[in-house]
Amino acid sequence: MSTRLVVVHPDAGVLAAATAARLLTRVLDAQSVHSPVHVVLTGGTVGIRTLAEVAASPLRTAVDWSGVHLWWGDERFLPAGDPDRNETQAREALLDLLVAEHGLPAANVHAVPGPGEGPADVTTPEESAAAYARTLAAHAVPGEPVPAFDVLMLGMGPDGHVASLFPHHAGLEAPGSTAGVHGSPKPPSERVTLTFAAIGAAQEVWIVAAGAEKAAQAAAALSGGPVTQVPAVRAVGHRRTLWLLDAAAASEHR
Repeated sequence: MSTRLVVVHPDAGVLAAATAARLLTRVLDAQSVHSPVHVVLTGGTVGIRTLAEVAASPLRTAVDWSGVHLWWGDERFLPAGDPDRNETQAREALLDLLVAEHGLPAANVHAVPGPGEGPADVTTPEESAAAYARTLAAHAVPGEPVPAFDVLMLGMGPDGHVASLFPHHAGLEAPGSTAGVHGSPKPPSERVTLTFAAIGAAQEVWIVAAGAEKAAQAAAALSGGPVTQVPAVRAVGHRRTLWLLDAAAASEHR
């Protein structure tokens, strides 16, 4: 049975630092019982700040990064190296350091293909999503569509979206493990996202959110609001769901 825990930190800086420490500890704990370890990263201000805090933590040297695989919950359908890609920002904040100095194999960083990338030179979000789904399945237990992610981190927008699953959007009911997104209300309009089915395969889902503009939707999700209005309500881990908030984002939660 899945459990839920709400953890509130005083501000966004403490939230990022605490989430980084929690992530490193979770990876170390997972490595004590199995290998490889699969982690899904998120973008956004707090998500990237969390990765920067991992880079600054001396605990990062205790992790066997050669046994860690890194994924993304969603990505903007932009060319490799575009500064607006979650991958680009994550590489600058942490991943390039891990590859260069801490033994993370470059092949263990599973970026979502952008235009013209991948084995088939993808040209649409749907082709990118299909290619990513094949990569996910290749690293899963045979017969399963995705790995049993040890941790899957998500940000949450002021509209309650997680990954690129937006309120009143067709992607909310997308089948399979990944989906192409068109007409995103948040630019850019084309994206690739994990579906709720893939998110729900994670052992732990962490929703990390900061700022008063997130407060109403955080409260709505925690009180069980409809998924069409607050998609974050359906982001639930198989074993545990953590809501990691700063005081401003938690201000309307009772």
